[in-house]
Order: sequence, then structure tokens, then C-alpha cells
Amino acid sequence: MQNTLIIFSRYPVPGKVKTRLTEYLGPAGAAELQRFLTERTIRIALEARRKAAFNIEVHGAGGSRKKWRRWLGKYPLVFRKQVAGDLGLRMQKAIEIAFGQNSGPVVLVGSDIADLQPKHLETAFANLRSYHVVLGPSTDGGYFLVGLQRPKDIFSDIAWSRPNVLHQSLGKTARLGLSHALIKPATDIDTPDQVNALFPHMTAKPYLSVIIPAIDEQAEITATIENVRCADSEIIVADGGSRDRTRFLAAEAGAQVVDCRRGRARQMNMAAARARGRVLLFLHADTRLPPGFLDEIFETLMDPGVILGAFRFKTDFPSSFLMGFIEKAANLRSRFLQLPYGDQAFFMRRPDFFRLGGFPEVALAEDLSLARKATKAGRIGLAPSAAITSARRWQNLGLFRTTLINYLVAAACMAGVNPDRLAKLYYRGNK
Repeated sequence: MQNTLIIFSRYPVPGKVKTRLTEYLGPAGAAELQRFLTERTIRIALEARRKAAFNIEVHGAGGSRKKWRRWLGKYPLVFRKQVAGDLGLRMQKAIEIAFGQNSGPVVLVGSDIADLQPKHLETAFANLRSYHVVLGPSTDGGYFLVGLQRPKDIFSDIAWSRPNVLHQSLGKTARLGLSHALIKPATDIDTPDQVNALFPHMTAKPYLSVIIPAIDEQAEITATIENVRCADSEIIVADGGSRDRTRFLAAEAGAQVVDCRRGRARQMNMAAARARGRVLLFLHADTRLPPGFLDEIFETLMDPGVILGAFRFKTDFPSSFLMGFIEKAANLRSRFLQLPYGDQAFFMRRPDFFRLGGFPEVALAEDLSLARKATKAGRIGLAPSAAITSARRWQNLGLFRTTLINYLVAAACMAGVNPDRLAKLYYRGNK
């Protein structure tokens, strides 16, 4: 007889989960909390399984099967999609499926329990040896856990939005002639005070730090800042000694301004050291991100194997067959060679960035150098949309000449040529 534990969860999407906390944490911050709590619940289940043997199933709402498996594929569990319907129907169907697969008792637990411990699960399965039903009361008047010795409908005709769900459920259990046990209560995490008290590391705002290296970018900087302003971001302009109004305009637009010595890698590293976000986004001053860029960053990093993300490559060059070919070639290079350029807007989890040592402070191709280091530690993920970068360099130098220089530099870097030696060729070619 095989027991089954079902973990009920939702796929983390900014603005779609933990909505009671979005004002406090931001949409992406709330989604990050959902991700954290689900993974924490799985780890607790794995610990409990050492003493109370059971299969683990995650029944998920939202997201595709592919996304769920990409996210949780490293854990030894079965994934199933939740059926449509109210909470009672979804729980009833999930438990019926589990009983259809295995003959033993079934316990179902939510994924957003602040103080869930392995003992809760161990006790639930132990009690099902003697009782028909086990319930874990939650402090909001409902329950965070339900266990059944055999299939019974204790979920229909319950007003799930009411604060007396536990009382209603106990009444129905009694009417069905089923014995029950209550285990130690626990708390759903739904308020800022609960997050502060139990998971203070998850309260850090913002989710995203946008770092913009700039030198004499007064024509672009205001629009660039406006492009990335959102509830989940802080914006830091790392100024390398501008002689125009870049610093003033950046501050006027609400960005933090960090004064740095000239050198794009140095500027980005200095700003990253001051950033507070859990994710760092490095954005060139002449690049615009697509609408919904934050959702795409969050989704790309839902893959635990991705250590560095970037957007697809596109320019604002007037319609041209040759430029279209260049853009397609750049995206193929990014995907198959895992070698995006910095104007595709790199983004990384903060710990990963510093674990890799940040951008190598070289005179040229710091983006390629970081990308190559990243591929040794994980994979590079491409967001589905393109970042639109200015075509001013292609317009100044010509499409063929600019592309040739770019590919020569990339090939030389991959061959191990010191980037500082390449800088002389590059800047001479860009005059």
C-alpha cells in the first residue's frame, strides 16, 4: 500500500499570484515568494518522507506542463495539472486521481504555509492509520492540510470564501459518519507582517536593479529610464564622466547616479555593488526593452539551469534585407553558440553575477567574456522578445564594416586573444 502526498500550488507569474502582497513586494517580488514557498514545501516533503514513506505529486494551476517540468524537474516527484473549478472540486479530483494511482491514504497540503514543518506531514499520515479524515487547521478559519484514509466527498457544498471553512468541513465529516483528527495548526502567509517575521530575506525590494552605463548620452538617457520604470525596479545610471547633461537628466528622471571612472565593465560592476535587486539587468543607454520585459526576465530565470539571460537582438535600422540577415545571424549565434552581445540586455540573479566575478574589466568585449564564463557554470537563456538597440553605429560605419569588426572581435575572443589587444583594432575601426 503506497501513500501519496499532493502539494497544491500555482505557477509563479508576476501580478497573478500572491496578489494580496503585490503592493508590498511588487508583482515580481510576490511571484518570487510563490516560487520560494513552493520549493520550500517540496524540500519539507522530501525531509518528511524519510520517516513516513509516500509518493510526492505536485498539482499545479497555471503555466504549461513544459514550464512546470522545467522548473521542478530536478525534484523526484510527479507533476499533474489541476482541473478547472472551485477549490473544493480541484481538491476532490486531485485526491481521486491519487487514489486511482495508489491504494494508500492521501494527504493534500497547500504550498503557501508559513510555518509548515515535516512533523505536520508525518503526523498526518500516522493519524490516517486510525482516523478516516485528518485536517490541519489554519489560523484564518480554514485548513492547510487534508488527509483521507479512503475516497470520500467532504469538499462539496462548502463556502470556500468564508472564515468558517474548517467548521463546515468538520460538520460534513460528522454527517458522513467519518472519524477525524486535527493536527497542529499552521498559518497561510498572506500579510506583510508574516513575510517580515518568517522570511525577511524575501522582503527585499526591488526585485530588479536596472544598471545603465553611460557616457555623454543626454539624447537617450531619459527615454531609456522611462522605458524600464516599473513597480519592481530600481534604476542606476553608472556615469563614466559625461561632459554633457547626462547626469542631470538621469537624476531628474528619478534614477540613482553613480560616478565612475570610464570603462563600461568598471561602470557596471560599481553600480552592481550598490544595487539592491535580486536580479541585475545591464542595459545599454541606447537600447529599449519590449513591453512586458519584466515578465520575460522572470520567466527566463524560472529555469534553474539558466545562469544568464538576454533578449533577442534587433535594431531600429530602416527596413533592410542585409540588416535583417545580420539580426537573424546574431540571434542564431546567441541561441546555438550561447554568445549574446551586451546590447541584448544581460540579466542575472545577483548571487550568480558576483559568483562569476562580474564583468571582466577589460577594454573591449566584456560582454562576451562574461557570457563565456557563464556557459561554464550554466546555460544562457533567451527571452522571447527583442531588445531594440540603436543602429547609429551601423549607420555611421556601414552595415558590412560594422558587422565584420564585430565578428572579428568575437572570433578573436573565442580564440583566446587578450581583449585589451583587440581594443586598438576595434576603436581604430570605429573612428
